[in-house]
Amino acid sequence: MVDLGFITTAFELQGYRIVAHRGVVRGIVVRSRSAVGNFAAGIQTFFGGNITIYTELCEQARQEAFDLMRQHASAAGANAIIGMRYDANEVGPGVTEVLAYGTAVVVDLDPEYAARFAKAPAVAGPEGTS
Repeated sequence: MVDLGFITTAFELQGYRIVAHRGVVRGIVVRSRSAVGNFAAGIQTFFGGNITIYTELCEQARQEAFDLMRQHASAAGANAIIGMRYDANEVGPGVTEVLAYGTAVVVDLDPEYAARFAKAPAVAGPEGTS
């Protein structure tokens, strides 16, 4: 699966060059709220503040959509995703679609970038370590 460090909302990965595009990838999750969840959320709404039941539902749906997008990118032969975004739409009363999408790409270490840092002088770390 695509490494988390190789997923970005930017359209490039610093220090890497894009060698192939694998196309748009996405993960889609459609969720509904249960009657019990709506009741509990209604109680939380009465007292105000963060509606944790809905927050947890949204976080879980986003994570599932994100993981599906990563799987889709890996299946396409990509090792990175650029231009990653989320979108959410209500598709019916109490039913929401969460979409994670981006562009699947294959990246390699940029030799010019690597060479610049190979020639850089060592910087002393804490207590003289480098």
